[in-house]
Amino acid sequence: MDFTLGVEEEYQVIDPNTRELTSHEQKIVEIADEILEGQVKAEMHQAVVEVGTVICKDIKEVRSQVTHLRKTISEVASGLGLRIAAAGTHPFSEWEKQLITVHPRYDEIVQELQDAARSNLIFGLHVHVGIEDREMAIHIYNSVRYFLPHIYALSTNSPFWEGRNTGFKSFRTKVFDKFPRTGIPDFFTGAGNTSAMLIFWYRQSALTTPRKYGGM
Repeated sequence: MDFTLGVEEEYQVIDPNTRELTSHEQKIVEIADEILEGQVKAEMHQAVVEVGTVICKDIKEVRSQVTHLRKTISEVASGLGLRIAAAGTHPFSEWEKQLITVHPRYDEIVQELQDAARSNLIFGLHVHVGIEDREMAIHIYNSVRYFLPHIYALSTNSPFWEGRNTGFKSFRTKVFDKFPRTGIPDFFTGAGNTSAMLIFWYRQSALTTPRKYGGM
């Protein structure tokens, strides 16, 4: 069975003098988009830039794409007098001081979740696996749950938060815990089971837009 791959990365935009997070006023996105053509976008916080690969057929293609994206964003940021960094959290910048991107979707998120959304100042690397057969996708999905602790152990890149050693190796996970629809997923018996759950959530108004479906 063939699988497809896609990777998203969220970068920190850094002031090279203070090393603090800083707003780039979407200039990085505007300039980089002329080169990357839809593979770069703004995020909720103005100190974040997100990039995404095209749909890739194998790891080799993913590596080529990610290398190109990182190089392009880094060069554009440097041209603006800024720097790019990658980690799950910034070690000392405060979320209370960060500007929110003006966008209807982000306005909705902040209105719904308030400080849980405003304080969600985290950065991620997301790996998407495309599986055409839904039943096989659910089977793999269930099996992967066993390996989540192992994957969690590899994500130890965010021990600091607002200038403190948090005592956690991956404090990003604790910050994200405040969001609904996060955490270890349930076991599903098949594609029909997941469809029934989504319908139930929709009827309870827990899911109101396709983006909240989490790709299920």
